[in-house]
Amino acid sequence: MDIASPLAVSAASLTALTKAATTISSTLELDALVQAIARLACEVTRAEASTFSTLEKSGNKLTVNAATGPKGQAMVGTNFDATLGIAGQAVRTNRAVCVPDVRKDATFRSQIDDIGSRQTRTVMAAPMVHRAEIIGVLEVANRLDESNFGQEDLKLLRVLASMAAGALQNARSHAELQGKYKGLRESLAKPTQIVGDSPKLKELLTLCDRVASTNASVLIVGETGTGKELVARYIHRASRRRNAPFVPVNCAALTETLLESELFGHEKGSFTGAHAQRKGRFELAEKGTLFLDELGELSRQTQAKLLRVLQEKEFVRVGGTETIYSDVRIIAATNRHLKNMMADGLFRDDLYYRLNVFPLTVPPLRQRASDIRALVSHFVQKASREFRGPRLEVSPSALKILENYEWRGNIRELQNVMERSVLMSDGDTLWPEHLPPDIQATMIPEDEAEVSSTLHGQERALILKALQEYGWNQSKAARSLGVTRYHLRHRIRKYQLVKPE
Repeated sequence: MDIASPLAVSAASLTALTKAATTISSTLELDALVQAIARLACEVTRAEASTFSTLEKSGNKLTVNAATGPKGQAMVGTNFDATLGIAGQAVRTNRAVCVPDVRKDATFRSQIDDIGSRQTRTVMAAPMVHRAEIIGVLEVANRLDESNFGQEDLKLLRVLASMAAGALQNARSHAELQGKYKGLRESLAKPTQIVGDSPKLKELLTLCDRVASTNASVLIVGETGTGKELVARYIHRASRRRNAPFVPVNCAALTETLLESELFGHEKGSFTGAHAQRKGRFELAEKGTLFLDELGELSRQTQAKLLRVLQEKEFVRVGGTETIYSDVRIIAATNRHLKNMMADGLFRDDLYYRLNVFPLTVPPLRQRASDIRALVSHFVQKASREFRGPRLEVSPSALKILENYEWRGNIRELQNVMERSVLMSDGDTLWPEHLPPDIQATMIPEDEAEVSSTLHGQERALILKALQEYGWNQSKAARSLGVTRYHLRHRIRKYQLVKPE
């Protein structure tokens, strides 16, 4: 029986609807809202149990988001064919449905009874419609006084379903805006300025500009500290997705279970500590860019799920059943040799070739030594502003040491050194003595005549002896001499010492 006559209800029912409207409009938090609507459906229609289900975009499945009554929580997350049952009838016809006695209705299916451990006698279902689109179904079962549902009950459910549809869409829009705001805020919080004009850097930026205008996946490789995330942000800012979020994920910072939740989100109760539904980084990066740092740390299982998203443009939250469609550009980065990992069975070949559409290699700092002067100035001035100190100049002698240093930690090491040196300075000029001891030790005397030939020969002989004693193991030789490995390396080059064949 379907009833679509004008609303004419009792004063008590109108009071219940007014209370429901007030409650529904009091929150935009999605999980709290669906729980409240499921509870209000029972209160307004004086029912024993209710379910609040959303319809997938494909229109094929209904997923229970909230349920009340005996073992109602057991039904949450369950999905059903959207064409079957009383709820399916409401979806097919886009009309509210009342079944006074389910024993006399062939449409009724007992699947929910089996899960919720109840015996349904009478049931109603009303579609939640927003802008002519069905987005879910609100269903109630069994009146508390054990009578059958009637015309007034169905009218009340229709009105509540109409209010719920608008509230649900508002909450979804609010959650989407929050996600975009968070992503944009994180994007703007990090700098994208790339300092330098060396040939290697110019070549890299030319490639970045070329790939930025496309949706191709990018794999950035390079040593630790070379600025791979900065390159990824540069590509995002130069792309058509620049006004959408840039969302970074460090794949090495989380366990496998937590990483899957971080990437794909999770449903309430999907694991210990999952107290509410949570959107993953793929959803937060919608229409924007997802940056996967330390890609080589992904487990094989997570690699398989990531590959599916790249191929099918869809995923499912942890503990969920609803298929979520994704429009996200992937930029990945690693300092590991993925081809070696593929040979060892640690990284999937198909995922590698899917991500490696446009590979980029970020050069180490030692290959762009002409950029060191500009980087030093940039980091010194940045640190001076952050520490609210005076504007500093870098002395030529300190700059010379910095330009001759090896920088195995690349730009990240240079930035850390300059921040420490700014803190150590006590005037308006940064001198060699403000640099860390390890870096000071690599200083080459401007006038080698200051060192006598006798001392020169003694030092060379001492270093050569230590190297021979420890089989040319530089770390052990340096420890025996009481100097740093960097200091020893400099002396080896200075004295042109070569390990014998």
